[in-house]
Amino acid sequence: MKKISFNYLKAGMITALDVKNKQGKIILEKGTVLDTYAILHLFTSDIQELYVEDESEELPAQAEAVPARPYTQPITMTQQFQTFQVAYSFIILSIKNAFEGFVHRKQPLHTEHLLLQINTLFYSCKTSLDLFDMLNHMRSYEDSTYAHTLNVTLICKRFGIWLKLDEHALDTLTLCGLLHDIGKLMIPAKILDKPDQYTNDEFELVKKHTRYGYDLLKDLPLDSHVKSAALLHHERCDGSGYPLGSTDDIDPYAMMVAIADVYDAMTAARPHRPPLCPFQVISSFEQNGLQKYPPKYILTFLQHIAQTYQHNRVMLNDGRCGTIVMLNPHQFSRPLIQFDTGEYLDLSATRDYCIQSIL
Repeated sequence: MKKISFNYLKAGMITALDVKNKQGKIILEKGTVLDTYAILHLFTSDIQELYVEDESEELPAQAEAVPARPYTQPITMTQQFQTFQVAYSFIILSIKNAFEGFVHRKQPLHTEHLLLQINTLFYSCKTSLDLFDMLNHMRSYEDSTYAHTLNVTLICKRFGIWLKLDEHALDTLTLCGLLHDIGKLMIPAKILDKPDQYTNDEFELVKKHTRYGYDLLKDLPLDSHVKSAALLHHERCDGSGYPLGSTDDIDPYAMMVAIADVYDAMTAARPHRPPLCPFQVISSFEQNGLQKYPPKYILTFLQHIAQTYQHNRVMLNDGRCGTIVMLNPHQFSRPLIQFDTGEYLDLSATRDYCIQSIL
C-alpha cells in the first residue's frame, strides 16, 4: 500500500482504503479498480491524494481489465455522453476555482473564459433532448452547489433560445445563471451541505445568499440584470419570495433564472426524496407556479420542456409503458399516451394515472 497524488493516478490502480470526501462520506470503497469515470469522480470531489495497492504487489486478475461503470441507462455508454462528462467535470472545476478565487482571495472574476467554456459545452448538444438527457445523467457530483450552478447556466441558455432572445440578451441570461448563487460561498459549507432539513435560523441564514451575491457583484462591470438576478431569483410574482417579498417590477432575467433554478432543483435528488421526472415537475409548476412566475416565461418553459420529450417512451405510475404521441396544450403534464398494445390513454381525461419516469 502506498499514498499517491491524484496527478499520478491511472486506470487499473486499486484503492487500498476507502476514499472519503471532506464531509467524511465514502465516495470510493476499498478495493475499487480505478477507471476513467472513477478518476473523474475523484477529480470533481477534490481528492488530492489517496492510498492504492502497491503496483509491485501481485494484483488480482480483475485489475487487468478495467470494468465498465454499471449505468442503468444506455446513453451513458455513448461517446457523446463520455465527452460531455469530461468537459462538464472540468468546467465545474473552472467555476469553482474562479468563484473561490474571487470571493475568498479577492482575485479578479474573469467571466469571459467561463462563458466560452460553457458555450462550447452547450453547443456540443445538438437538440434540447440531447442537453436535458446529458444533465439528467450528471447527477452524481459531490459538489452539488457547482453542479447546480452549471446546470442552471445551461438551462438558462436553452430557455433564452426558446424565448428567441438576441445574442446579447442570451449571453446576459447565461451569465445571470452562472452567477445567481455566488452568494452561497458566504454561507458555511456545513449548513449548505446539511442532509437534514434546515432549522428556522439556518434557513434565514441561507436566504441571505441573495443579498450576499448582490453585494459581491454590485461594483463589478457587469450588466445590471446579472446583479439583479443574484438578488431577486427567489422572488415570486405573488409576493411569496425573498428577500424583498416583492410582487411588481421583478427583473425579468431574475424570473427566467428562477424558473431554471427550480426546475434543476426539482429534477435532482434530495435527501428526503428521489429526483422528479420532468413531467412531475411540469405538473408541480402547473399546480403551484402559474401565479408565481410571469405567464410569458413559465408557459414557454413548460411547453418546450414537454415538447422536448414528445415521442419519448415513458412509464406511468401503474407500471405501464408507452410513448407520448400528442401534447395537451392546456395541461402539458398530461399528454396522450400510446401503449405497446396500440391502445391510447389521454391523461388529461383521468386523474388516476400520471407519468412517473422517462425511459
